[in-house]
Amino acid sequence: MRRLLPRIGLALGTLLVLLLAYGVLIEPRVILDEEHAEVALPQLGDELAGTEVAVLSDLQLGMWFANHGMVERAVEATLEADPDVVLLGGDFVYSSDPTVQTQIDTLLELIGPLIDSGIPTYAVLGNHDYKVGAAEELTTALEDAGIPVLSNTAVPVPGPVDDPAEQLHVVGIGPDLPNRVDVDAALADVPDTAPRVVLMHNPTVFDQLPAGTAPLALAGHTHCGQVALPGTPDWAYLALTSEERIVADGWAPEGYGAEGNRMFVTCGIGFSVAPIRINAAPQVAFFTLQPEN
Repeated sequence: MRRLLPRIGLALGTLLVLLLAYGVLIEPRVILDEEHAEVALPQLGDELAGTEVAVLSDLQLGMWFANHGMVERAVEATLEADPDVVLLGGDFVYSSDPTVQTQIDTLLELIGPLIDSGIPTYAVLGNHDYKVGAAEELTTALEDAGIPVLSNTAVPVPGPVDDPAEQLHVVGIGPDLPNRVDVDAALADVPDTAPRVVLMHNPTVFDQLPAGTAPLALAGHTHCGQVALPGTPDWAYLALTSEERIVADGWAPEGYGAEGNRMFVTCGIGFSVAPIRINAAPQVAFFTLQPEN
């Protein structure tokens, strides 16, 4: 037994080293998950049937040992899918070192092919964008590049429908951290009869949305746990306060949120705290919208 214990310890130590190596060098830098789903969207007219929406979130530029190569791959995968709309879910930057302007320059270079594509693209900001004092500069840079930043506001998406009451609207809500959420303002200019997709950084915002106002809500922020142990529940206390009970990964459980609302949480691309992902690969999500009936 005395001889066996050191061998067990050595084996466990080796497995741990291999797991860490996988989590730092393989999963976050080699594996890109593509989630595809078809969604029946209330009030969507036949003219907009088949509209495809792509979602990327949490690039986290400025994080040490950052993930620029995966951002490039995610943009490339998005362009290959040729969606009708692209949504960017915030946390573009992570720190103030290097400078915010340096990180913004890097961001514009990495998403340059998306900007050049002409695909209608919309963004919200995340908690880190505010934390490092980059919100104003990011908003200016993105909007100058043709990407509206939606802070508690909504816009119709250009397409085959001209009537605002029937156009697909993108509703963008500010991040929960800091307290930049104004659901009423975000929904104020959306016609009651218009189909809509709601984009937000923090999943915690979802249960603030009135019934029927968010038939497809999309969020990021969680990185799907970043290190996600198999068998753990869909509910997780991942976050910044003990009270922040959030959906960590994928579709919210049935019955969560107001009636008629549904949320998907994407794993995003980058990192927080440590440059590691295990069982929570970087992700681009695609949603094909169809009329409800």
